Amino acid sequence: MPSGRRGNFAVGTPVLEAARSLGVYVESVCGGRGICGRCQVTPAFGAFAKHGIEAKPENVSEVSSTEQRYASKRSLAADRRLSCSTQILGDMVIDVPTDAATNRQMVRKRAEVRDIARDTATRLYYIEVEQPRMDEPRGDLDRVLEALTREWGLRDVRIDYPLLPRIQKILRKGDWKITVAVHHDAQESTLTAAWPGFHETLYGVAIDIGSTTIACHLTDLMSGETVASSGVANPQIRFGEDLMSRVSYVMMNEGGEVALTDAVRGAVGELIERVTTEAGVTAEDIVEGVFVANPVMHHLFLGIDPTELGGAPFALAASQALTLPARELGLASMNVGARVYLLPCIAGHVGADAAAVALAEGPSSDDEVTLVVDVGTNAEIILGTKSRTYAASSPTGPAFEGAEISCGQRAAPGAIERVRIDRETLEARVKVIGSDLWSNEKGFEAETKEFGVTGLCGSGIIEVIAEMFLSGIITTDGVINAGLAETSERVVMDGRTASYVLWTGDIEMRITQGDVRAIQLAKAALYAGCRLLMDKMEIAKVDRIKLAGAFGNYIDPKYALVLGLVPDCDLAKVAAVGNAAGTGARMALLNRGHRREIEEKVRRIEKIETALEARFQEHFVYAMALPNKVEPFPELAKVVDLPAAEPGSADAPNDGAPRRRRRRRPT
Repeated sequence: MPSGRRGNFAVGTPVLEAARSLGVYVESVCGGRGICGRCQVTPAFGAFAKHGIEAKPENVSEVSSTEQRYASKRSLAADRRLSCSTQILGDMVIDVPTDAATNRQMVRKRAEVRDIARDTATRLYYIEVEQPRMDEPRGDLDRVLEALTREWGLRDVRIDYPLLPRIQKILRKGDWKITVAVHHDAQESTLTAAWPGFHETLYGVAIDIGSTTIACHLTDLMSGETVASSGVANPQIRFGEDLMSRVSYVMMNEGGEVALTDAVRGAVGELIERVTTEAGVTAEDIVEGVFVANPVMHHLFLGIDPTELGGAPFALAASQALTLPARELGLASMNVGARVYLLPCIAGHVGADAAAVALAEGPSSDDEVTLVVDVGTNAEIILGTKSRTYAASSPTGPAFEGAEISCGQRAAPGAIERVRIDRETLEARVKVIGSDLWSNEKGFEAETKEFGVTGLCGSGIIEVIAEMFLSGIITTDGVINAGLAETSERVVMDGRTASYVLWTGDIEMRITQGDVRAIQLAKAALYAGCRLLMDKMEIAKVDRIKLAGAFGNYIDPKYALVLGLVPDCDLAKVAAVGNAAGTGARMALLNRGHRREIEEKVRRIEKIETALEARFQEHFVYAMALPNKVEPFPELAKVVDLPAAEPGSADAPNDGAPRRRRRRRPT
């Protein structure tokens, strides 16, 4: 309830698994490990005559040790259960709380505006075919192919088998006038679809399969216009929040890769149906698809066991670009003859999504050293110039998605996405998704009444940690200053450490010392990856930084630098570039020349495996500090008043030069 979905399940089935199989949204960002607490539900007991159910308390499994541990560390109301740890033992009625439903993730991977020259791989050809005669016994297909040669100069065209049994009926329905779709790749041309008479609509989909979200852009191949875009949370999250946990699932569960493949293909199929319905397009008109994904998602979408990607040497089953019939991937929501193109993977941990980013936003000249960072659960990093490019992947984990943050959540209405802290009073004001007002502005409460203030999403996490640092609440080493608890109600003791009270509404939100550490670990991994590539290129600074990805698009560049997420750079040359992977996919969809371009570019990119680099740990340790223990940030210091380290502290420089002390707050 309240959706009213019903189903039969084996005794012992977790409630979360049952809900997901029924298509009922229950948030879970920890992969069902009982850590995040987002999957809370309320079992209802009694006789439900309308449904013929008597729900008894004994039909629900006992409170598990996992739930007890969660309740001891976080709040869990007496009537609430964690659906991932609650098993079905008999007839049950489960209420999904309103707060869980309103936290449904918003997938904000929009199609970026980009002028892309059209040279599609699949094209339409209108032809008039000679009718059969008694004295000319050639088959109908032969005369179709002859018409293509006569009227369009196309030779050696083969036909896709599913179209062969239909070609005669299509010819006669169109009175021997038909429109055909021919797919041209580097090796051959294939007749993949046909319509009676004159047909002038043709569509393709560009799909970015991320570990957290899947985004789809429906594109008119005749005009180049993106006519509909949509996204969903990747349903594989229930098997594991990050990529390695999903690989582990496959390793520990025989046939596990089949379940993961079915989950992602099902989501892709539903997503295609959603955008076609929105645009009023039929599946028959979708003849082309371009897919990008990280290596693990790439393999699972193709039905390949990703186990080899779980350890050195991180061997890919296939790294080259692939062109396959959509039907072989179970995509029934496209034309039966549709072709799918997958961009090449760069390396074992740097996938086709990074290749798409390189295509869309990669270095375009030798004059500027450009750093492109696609921020996500697994960050892809590209650095270089037009003639010399390096790429790496860095395991940032799900902290930026909110999974390891006490009050974290995914982007959804009510999630805090902007934070400002007063330098004197330490009071905070926030902005949430769904409202343009700051929390201290008139009308904020009324405007957010429907969804409330529910948690802290990625961009808000970045900003609150950076603002706490700039306000003196946390030190360069990331320690929350417990001494401020004596002068400010915003800083409170939390056992042996201190926490910062960010919000005191219906749901109190605190930034704990553990939250700060989780962000330090994530940002240090990303910075260390960037610094390794700079070492390889033998440079001390970069000229331009591009923050890609749905998450990167909502990060304020200033706070990214304050946090030390990326190396120091002129703030005017640090910018978000949106969903670059999706843009690269659309470029490859609309222009086959871009496919050849990225295939050649990938061969020239030098791949760096961060896990095998000796200096990664050194850079990682230094990057734990805000913004960095040893790296200077002179460009950032020009526009932001960075706090100085206290003399004698672990992060204080010891070069004899006088340093500005952090000013003390009035008592």
